[in-house]
Amino acid sequence: MFKCIVNRGVRIASTPRIYNAFASFNLPRYVSTFATVDAEEISGSSPAEVLNLVQGKWIGSSNSNTIVDPLNGDSFIKVAEVDETGIQPFVESLSSCPKHGVHNPFKSPERYLMYGDISAKAAHMLSLPKVSDFFTRLIQRVSPKSYQQAYGEVYVTQKFLENFCGDQVRFLARSFAVPGNHLGQQSHGFRWPYGPVAIITPFNFPLEIPVLQLMGALYMGNKPVLKVDSKVSIVMEQMLRLLHNCGLPVEDVDFINSDGKTMNKLLQEANPRMTLFTGSSRVAEKLAGDLKGKIKLEDAGFDWKILGPDVQQEDYIAWVCDQDAYACSGQKCSAQSLLFIHENWSQTSLISKLKDLAERRKLEDLTVGPVLTFTTDSMLEHVNKLLEIPGSKLLFGGQPLKDHSIPSIYGAIKPTAVYVPLEEIVKGKNYELVTKEIFGPFQIVTDYKSSQLPIVLDALERMHAHLTAAVVSNDPLFLQQVIGNTVNGTTYAGLRARTTGAPQNHWFGPAGDPRGAGIGTPEAIKLVWSCHREIIYDVGPVPNNWEIPPST
Repeated sequence: MFKCIVNRGVRIASTPRIYNAFASFNLPRYVSTFATVDAEEISGSSPAEVLNLVQGKWIGSSNSNTIVDPLNGDSFIKVAEVDETGIQPFVESLSSCPKHGVHNPFKSPERYLMYGDISAKAAHMLSLPKVSDFFTRLIQRVSPKSYQQAYGEVYVTQKFLENFCGDQVRFLARSFAVPGNHLGQQSHGFRWPYGPVAIITPFNFPLEIPVLQLMGALYMGNKPVLKVDSKVSIVMEQMLRLLHNCGLPVEDVDFINSDGKTMNKLLQEANPRMTLFTGSSRVAEKLAGDLKGKIKLEDAGFDWKILGPDVQQEDYIAWVCDQDAYACSGQKCSAQSLLFIHENWSQTSLISKLKDLAERRKLEDLTVGPVLTFTTDSMLEHVNKLLEIPGSKLLFGGQPLKDHSIPSIYGAIKPTAVYVPLEEIVKGKNYELVTKEIFGPFQIVTDYKSSQLPIVLDALERMHAHLTAAVVSNDPLFLQQVIGNTVNGTTYAGLRARTTGAPQNHWFGPAGDPRGAGIGTPEAIKLVWSCHREIIYDVGPVPNNWEIPPST
């Protein structure tokens, strides 16, 4: 089975066959009912095209952004990008949606059931091997990662949709009632949509993040405009076509490809009632100001892991550390960025095992691959700056990948770890450098003594992003101390703790920020995509002996 998976990954990494994206081609049954591309056939000679969707119609644009193949540099996808002169249809579409939404508990409640049916059909489609393979391979083409990692996105998305079949969508809008002060009075709390909303998602999870947030927005009765990073937007374009095939009304979602400046102008003019942004902290803070706080954020995470004093299962811990730091070439917002190792682990071969695991990763099966937001030179420059810190040393990596055709606009380095002494990390001049997030196969490693745990906790307190964390220990008192003095929104605790992993069965999102957004669970959907509305029924009767009272 593993050989089959590896071979598929190698095949995708090789030069694809030529085809015409708009000709009739031989797609498997079910895939052919919605797909307009074949993942393995997209090439520089026959590029695919990505369109926009607005007011129920797929449209092109006079502007085209050419996306290069991350593995060989060929221009293999043409994205019809809307510029500032072309946003008016999107502004009109969003503005046509009232603040009370497309549906709510008092308006068109049958749409809750409709979305339960859409979810059931879409979940079934993604469960079909040919369909799941189609999306897995398409993800690999634009955001190269191993077949297993790409398939994980499809699997989580399918399970999420399964979770919201049947009556589960309307259960999201469950209300409550509280007795009033007199006969005929009751207060009812309802989950209420925002109406016109926007969703902006990054490149690294081109299916999972946009689908989960989009469906959550739709479930609650909102009208969203969706923007996905153009480098990977072909994945979501194809998924929207699948959803249409499963009954999604074409006018319920707008889909725009544009640069950041154009999207910012659209948000300013259309004035959505809420915007969900997943991406860098810098952009998140700018949007928060531009949108006057009407935003939910799942921004960057400099994520940490602490190995506690109880040493056990060395091979397993090393393997999880490798997965957390280097799977998807470290391009996860939950990737392990800083590893604190208790002094008891110093007597083990953990670091050498971590080095061995990192060095078995190779481009051929995409267990390491192109980095889409940092160049090779910028990552190696960061490594060199860290090595100037007294006591720092390169544990492994720190070199470019060899024998590849990855274009120079992207990064390509071996999985890398740099050791920095704890006492140096916490110094003011070093802290900002050490905690700079490098969205690639890179991590900082340090060690600490039991007496230094307060220093470790202080270092965590000073961080500004609190997304994921792991406390690897089965010592309940140690867990209690670390968890009680930290804030990360998704924290794994115990022997099998990790930093990565955003399955559909638990909340994934930051904590400690009132703008923080979650994903995946009913709680996340209700928090992000609805607000509370209180309706107080006061129907009487008025007492028979009531008289006008004195003024108060």
